[in-house]
Amino acid sequence: MSKRIKVLLVDDEGWTRDIVRTFGNWDLLNMEIVGEAEDGMEALKLVGELKPQVVITDMRMPGIDGVKLLELLDKQFPNITTVVVSGYDDFQYAKHAVRFRAVDYLLKPVDPAELHAALLKCKEQVEEAQPSLNVRGLDIDISYLLSPFKNRLRSYYNELNHEGVETVLNHLRAELDAKAVMKSSMLEQVAQELLLLLKELMDVNSQSADSLKFSYESSTFASPGGTTAFLRVCYGHMLDQLIKMRKFKNKLNLEEVRKFMDTHYAEPITLEQLARSFYVSKEYLSKMFKQEFSQNITDYLLNLRMEKAKEWLLDESIPIKAIAEMAGYEDVTYFYRVFKKRFGIAPGEMRKNKEV
Repeated sequence: MSKRIKVLLVDDEGWTRDIVRTFGNWDLLNMEIVGEAEDGMEALKLVGELKPQVVITDMRMPGIDGVKLLELLDKQFPNITTVVVSGYDDFQYAKHAVRFRAVDYLLKPVDPAELHAALLKCKEQVEEAQPSLNVRGLDIDISYLLSPFKNRLRSYYNELNHEGVETVLNHLRAELDAKAVMKSSMLEQVAQELLLLLKELMDVNSQSADSLKFSYESSTFASPGGTTAFLRVCYGHMLDQLIKMRKFKNKLNLEEVRKFMDTHYAEPITLEQLARSFYVSKEYLSKMFKQEFSQNITDYLLNLRMEKAKEWLLDESIPIKAIAEMAGYEDVTYFYRVFKKRFGIAPGEMRKNKEV
């Protein structure tokens, strides 16, 4: 195995560094966190000492902030790949990220899937695995445009839903066609980002990334139709492979089911979705899971989410609303209700009384 890619975390909020450290699939991506800094000055010092290939930074920090840090890294260490993690959906910050070649701009609280996709971009850029698709910098408008399509592709792929994936890519083509001007470089970015998403989906579904090899011509990304047709082939082929892998296994792999839940607990997971994804009936899956792990799927998922939330409550700097979202609950009121039923005390009371 090649040497691990070295990553430096820069954020004055410890809880954000903890979340990035916890959610990053470091071993899977052959990456490691070699250092952490609380401001830009400390970050520059560590960059010189530790020689990281990737820097993940906040924007608002005391002293040298993220804006200045990106500028200095761009001048002094132009080969370093950067990712911005910010608590502010500020277009001025986003423009700075684009100007200084950040590969992604993530909003707090960090979504595990979005973090994984950003780290995959970093890995691709560092290893130059796809030089012909390596778009320097980032068009923030394209990334924003793709965000809802990525969410739907992620759901349909994990559900083994061919028709759903086709529909999303057709809608994407219509959206791209509606744009007045779509330069070839923009369409290359569309392809790059959605191929990185596909690699992420393959990773979490235990598919080998070695099989993701497709030939294309220079004219492939000359139009929205050519770009989405190429993506349709890529997604369709890998989805067929996953379906065959699941469908023709000799028996249900319950560890694989549990691994899927451990990775996707922040997403809406249902028994029906799991059963469809692993080609068994929901009755059989429910029975075998309880027999193997002495609890049903719903209870396992609930306990996983609640234990994560309880752990995050240790850090008083993390807003309870953010904890709810990271644990998979968009409705904060419902999260409070579930948490209190599970532990007999509300999240705020538990934090206040230090009974964590």
